[in-house]
Amino acid sequence: MEATKRATDILKTAILLERRGKAFYTLVARQTESKSAKRIFEMMAEEEDAHIEFLSKQFSHFEKNHEFMKVEDHNDVDDTDAVMILSEQIKKEISAAGFEAAAISAAIDFENNAIAVYSQRAQEATDPNEKAMYHMLAEWEKGHHHLLHKLNEDLKEQIWNDNSFWPF
Repeated sequence: MEATKRATDILKTAILLERRGKAFYTLVARQTESKSAKRIFEMMAEEEDAHIEFLSKQFSHFEKNHEFMKVEDHNDVDDTDAVMILSEQIKKEISAAGFEAAAISAAIDFENNAIAVYSQRAQEATDPNEKAMYHMLAEWEKGHHHLLHKLNEDLKEQIWNDNSFWPF
């Protein structure tokens, strides 16, 4: 019974993490004046929506059957190229020390938190379907983190260049 409660609690935590991420990304998309930042944050919100739907199905199935569904191959849309193109645009549209850059930094923290929760549960899980599910979720979030981190580093370098922070 304790294992069932623990699994349910982790699923609830995962759904909450994704809902908070979606709310944050949606808010930033609405508030930014940068078209590129808006699109990136809209894409992130859409991804979080897909995660919420996926986790909600798992939760319902687990509540009914006390087992996890087998995880099908992850066929998430690969937005890497689109995000990289938008990243070049966003660097032209926003300040590295402004609202959007702060939002990118906060989004990295969201993704780090999700990666930690999912990775830890993937290690702890004894059910192979649960383990596979959390491993897949951790990988999804690592992809988000990678894109956001690259964008953040590019913005940081831009501000360093703009302010002559280089020692040479």
